[in-house]
Amino acid sequence: MQFTPEHRQLADTVRRFCATEVNPHLKAWEDAEIFPAHDLFKKMGQLGLLGVKYDPAYGGMGLDFSYQMVVAEELGAIRCGGVTMAIGVQTDMATPALARFGSHELKTEYLAPAIAGDMVACIGVSEPGGGSDVAAVKTWARKEGDDYVINGSKMWISNSLQADWCCLLANTSEGKPHENKSMIIVPMDAKGITTQKITKIGMRASDTSQIFFDNVRVPRRNLVGMEGTGFMMQMMTFQEERLYAAANSLKMMDLVIDETIAYCKERHTFGQPLIANQVIHFRLAELRTEIEALRSLIYRAVEDYVAGQDVTKMASMAKLKCGRLIREVTDSCLQYWGGMGYTWDNIVSKLWRDGRLISIGGGADEIMLGIICKLEGTLPRRPRA
Repeated sequence: MQFTPEHRQLADTVRRFCATEVNPHLKAWEDAEIFPAHDLFKKMGQLGLLGVKYDPAYGGMGLDFSYQMVVAEELGAIRCGGVTMAIGVQTDMATPALARFGSHELKTEYLAPAIAGDMVACIGVSEPGGGSDVAAVKTWARKEGDDYVINGSKMWISNSLQADWCCLLANTSEGKPHENKSMIIVPMDAKGITTQKITKIGMRASDTSQIFFDNVRVPRRNLVGMEGTGFMMQMMTFQEERLYAAANSLKMMDLVIDETIAYCKERHTFGQPLIANQVIHFRLAELRTEIEALRSLIYRAVEDYVAGQDVTKMASMAKLKCGRLIREVTDSCLQYWGGMGYTWDNIVSKLWRDGRLISIGGGADEIMLGIICKLEGTLPRRPRA
């Protein structure tokens, strides 16, 4: 993949933003278990960072996905995972289907303010009874006159305590599970919506909750695209979400190794710095090589995606590899920090906790393996009932 001066200029903008507007505040945000999304997103919106790949008619930059990948990778320099995940929800999870399939009126009302940073968005797919199994969604949106009446609940919803609207996946008919679901934009101040905060072991700066829908009415004009196409739209969204997660993990892992090298140069045992032990510097070299191999896979997948090719397999491979590699990198490096690595505020222990989610959210490792096997033709067929 060839990087233009425009790619590098965008990377510099994101890098400066992280250093000045995010990293100095992380301790307070992690302690509070929430960050000021409206304030931060407004600053990002003013820089154009929330609409890099979106239509200029709605405030976007109109650039291809390679520029969004640059943003995702540079956001990995944020010294925690929660804020970068929340930004990804806004740019690569809650808004892609609306941007691609929504009506002009719907995009004007919800997408444009999200790009400007005036509205915070969340994505309502996962439920208490299933996360990665999207076809198992049980939330219903039944038609009553000009409205949908929504009942059900969503689980593990990032940004939900601050969100202005939710891109909700719900059943709208009794048809087959892959054909009866629709995406609906739901204002989070609608009557009948309540939330319950969830406390997590990592991603502490990101607010997360369960959302309950009790006879929530929204206009049927809030439907994204056509009824029954929600599952398809979510599957398409997953490709960008998974590439975002993979690209975002790269600098996070580089940061862990950089910090570990610095610590192992300063820390002495048995009369020599820790870094002088071959088992350590060889292992760090091996891990850095793995990161660079993953970077090449991501760049190739993004290049093919921009060219209009189907990258389902490569995006799934990248998501699988980044989830497993970040666990390997953080766990290995934490060991070299010894007791210091086991303290709460250590950067390695923080990213050890935060990075663990990557193998779960956006499709668990096992789901990625299933997709890859299906596309490889090695997935056994299920016996018919």
